[in-house]
Amino acid sequence: MPRILLVEDEPAIADTVLYALRADGLEAVHCLTGGEALRLARAEPFDLAVLDVGLPDIGGFALCRELRRDGTLPVIFLTAQGAEADRILGLEIGADDYVTKPFSPRELATRVRVVLRRAGNGAEAGTGTSCAGFEHDADGRRIRYHGRLLELTRYEYGVLAALLRRPGAVLSRAQLMDRVWGDAPDSGDRTVDTHVKTVRAKLHAIAPDADPIRTHRGLGYSIDPDGGAT
Repeated sequence: MPRILLVEDEPAIADTVLYALRADGLEAVHCLTGGEALRLARAEPFDLAVLDVGLPDIGGFALCRELRRDGTLPVIFLTAQGAEADRILGLEIGADDYVTKPFSPRELATRVRVVLRRAGNGAEAGTGTSCAGFEHDADGRRIRYHGRLLELTRYEYGVLAALLRRPGAVLSRAQLMDRVWGDAPDSGDRTVDTHVKTVRAKLHAIAPDADPIRTHRGLGYSIDPDGGAT
């Protein structure tokens, strides 16, 4: 059963969301503040976070960055702010979806399911994923390619793991920077390109006729679900 972390400081809204999520067969845990959410997320595993942008202590955007320092947790933002700038900012830092209040709790539960499926974390999924010749053991932070264990640096693993979480989806350089280099804010876009290049070299050494990492000019990178055979 997927575990959802709900961070919402308005109890009435939280109660309706919790009811809708649980009625949809999801396990949901509620926190009132960002600080409480960080402590809980560091102690327990979650498959997706639903974050209110206007929290009393840590803003939702800052909380998203903190939650993603050690992984690629899918995030849906809740906000009463309908400004386009806020939606763009949320998406730029890697939000998987964005819901403006007031909203239907049932619709939110459906959106959660869609993001979980897209991230490979549906109810049938475990702690690992397989696609395009890859076997990703997320708990062990290990990735095999065509049966061979890849020797990856910390950041190489982060880039490849982020792409594998959403096969076929294009992640921008900014999204990869936020998810992988959250603790190194001075790094630039060139850093992403360099690490993609070194990962490609390691994959090519195993399967010379395949190129599973696709480059989308002006957009970013994705994993070809079909393996990128040439």
